[in-house]
This record gives sequence, structure tokens and C-alpha cells, in this order.
Amino acid sequence: MPPPNIGPVFTNKLKVQLKLAIARLRLTQQRNEQLGKTQRRAMAQLLEAGKIDSATIRVENIIRSDITSELHELLELYCELLLARAGLLEGPVCDPGLEEAVKSIIYAAPKTEIKELNVVKNLLADKYGKEFTMTALENSDGKVSEKVVRKLSVEPPRPELVQGYLEEIARAYGVDWPKRRTPPPPEFEDGDDDDEPSNGAKVEASTEPQGTDHQPEAASTPAKALRPAGPTSPLTVTPPRMTTDNVHPKVTLGSVELKPSKKMEDAALRKKKGPDGSVPDISDLEKRFAALKKP
Repeated sequence: MPPPNIGPVFTNKLKVQLKLAIARLRLTQQRNEQLGKTQRRAMAQLLEAGKIDSATIRVENIIRSDITSELHELLELYCELLLARAGLLEGPVCDPGLEEAVKSIIYAAPKTEIKELNVVKNLLADKYGKEFTMTALENSDGKVSEKVVRKLSVEPPRPELVQGYLEEIARAYGVDWPKRRTPPPPEFEDGDDDDEPSNGAKVEASTEPQGTDHQPEAASTPAKALRPAGPTSPLTVTPPRMTTDNVHPKVTLGSVELKPSKKMEDAALRKKKGPDGSVPDISDLEKRFAALKKP
């Protein structure tokens, strides 16, 4: 009879706990995402009100929450990997292809608040022994994922990361921050005449009739009508989401950056803003709820 931590019995027990851990990690990520939207809206209100110092301090909470969500996403992928390759966990020795996932879970589980993940960690620790577990907890062999180690570090965010977050939040909610200086209009001298160039030569108006090749009605033809009538491509490109490793996400095709059109930016801005064209605050929401309650 095989030991209790080896064989299909242990594997089935581990699979159940892995599924529970995956479900909990996904639920936590969704909750943090909804909370992050509320916090970003509050940051936009602070920037719009000119409270830059307060926004700079409070945005660190958003950065820390995003780092935690990215860590949970990594751990979820490792749990899915172990679940997909559960047959390799029946042996007494850890498979080399799963060593990074196993040690990353053992290393990160005590530093998270996911109880189901700690149950998975305890099962893996009982299976592979105390020496294996201590090596993973201390990361003495460097097998733990570098991303997991970096996400669990307690260092404060870099100033450029804080600045990038504030700029992206301001851009997403249509707040003019940092303030963009409008260039002054060009100055003209009093002696200049619009009809005379600087060298004194007068410009004579052309009285010759326009040639037959010129068709003025073509200029008024809308650009949409000039486009080919063929089918458009059904493929769409979803831009990458902002992360702490990529604050300003971009979509590139080769060396060319693909940017959304003006129409798409205006539509996204209207969606981000409230019905009155600005970021709503608590008082605005209370007034709307009061208006809805009136008979």
C-alpha cells in the first residue's frame, strides 16, 4: 500500500484543493478590480481639484492593490498548471517541469490571505518533505519565479511608477493633468499686409478660368463614399491592460504604434465620464438617487 502522500488518493485530494484555490483567486481578483475602479475615480477627482500631493500619496494604495492582483493571477496560472499535470504529482519526487510552480506556491502562500492556497501549500509540503519545503520558503536554489519574488517585495513604488499611474488615470478620465501649456499666438507687425509678401512684390489674383480637370463637386464628396465597398476585416486588436510592469501599454505592428482614432477616444471618454460631462462625486450621486425616489 503506497504512503498517504503518494498515489491517486493524494492526487485527487490535491486536485480538489487546487480547484478551490483557483476559484478563490479569481473571486479575489474580481473584487480588487471593482475596488480599483472606485479608487481610480477618486484619484481623478483629486487631480481635477488640484490636490496633487494627496493623489500622489493615495495612488500608492492602487499600485499595491494592482501588484497583489498580478501576484494572484500568477498563482492562479501555477495552480492551473498543477491541475492540468496532476498525473505527474503522483511520484515521490517533484517533476522538473513542475518545480517552479510547486516552489512558487509554497513560497507565496504564507504571504497571502488565501486560505485555500495555504491548504495546497501544506499538502505539497507534506508530500515533498521538510528539506524541500525549507528550500522553497527561503528560495535558496533560486527556483521560485522572479516575478513572484518581485511582487512580494515590500519596497515602496518607484517615483516614475507613481507618476505614470497618475498620468494614465488622468488620461482615462479626461483630466488635464499635467497641465498642458497652450502655445501663444504668433505676433504680427503693424506694417505687415496680408496681400503683400515680405519682399514687397504684390500677389496678383489669378483670373484664368479653371481647367476642365478640376471638379469642385469631388471635394464635397464624403470620405466614406470614396472608400472601397469591399468587406472590412473582422479582426480587432484589444490593447493590453495597464500593469505595474507596463504603465503605458501600446499596440505596435512591427515598429509602428497603432493608436485609436479620435472617434474611439471621444466615445471612451464619454463612457468614463458621468452624464454631465465630468467625473461624478458623492453629492451628485445622492442628488440623482433623491430625484429617482420622487413620485
